[in-house]
Amino acid sequence: MYLKNAVKHFIVITKHRWVVFKLCCRVGEPWRGFVHDLSKYSPTEFFESVKYFNGKHSPITDCKKDKGYSEAWLHHKAHNKHHIDYWVDLSASNKTPIIPYPYVAEMLCDKLAAGIIYKGKEWTKEYELQYWLHERDKALVNPQIEKLITDFLTQISIDGIKKVVTKKNVKGLYKKYCIDYKIENNILENEIKNLN
Repeated sequence: MYLKNAVKHFIVITKHRWVVFKLCCRVGEPWRGFVHDLSKYSPTEFFESVKYFNGKHSPITDCKKDKGYSEAWLHHKAHNKHHIDYWVDLSASNKTPIIPYPYVAEMLCDKLAAGIIYKGKEWTKEYELQYWLHERDKALVNPQIEKLITDFLTQISIDGIKKVVTKKNVKGLYKKYCIDYKIENNILENEIKNLN
């Protein structure tokens, strides 16, 4: 059973990474797609995930139900900047800063890929928006990033992946919700240089 789950989990995370890579290429961030979730192959994440693997959703969910926490998740969010949890610092004055563009682009691709892989043939273009609307109230996230994610997933639910997952569109959303916000609030640093 353990070896079978190990093989199945390896296949799931590798398929997930492949879908993220393809989507990241569409938004102009192939490197982020290439290095996406490499920590899932680390012993801390891999072995716990194998133990709780069922193929229907993230093993982390079942581990949290069983143990009350997940070492794999604690390790994962600390090593992957595309997760909103990576950017939370409760002791800082800005507890949830605006996440830099490359990681936002990767995060959006990750959200889509997770649903596509775990839902399989049952995945619909509306799925991720419904999932996000259910989960976002539990998330500590910068309000501008929350608006960006909601807008992006709403667009997906209406127009689908091909029309929405483009470099022009995702950069436009980032500009609208993050860059313009920083300009209006005089908190712009070097993001404009880094966005080009």
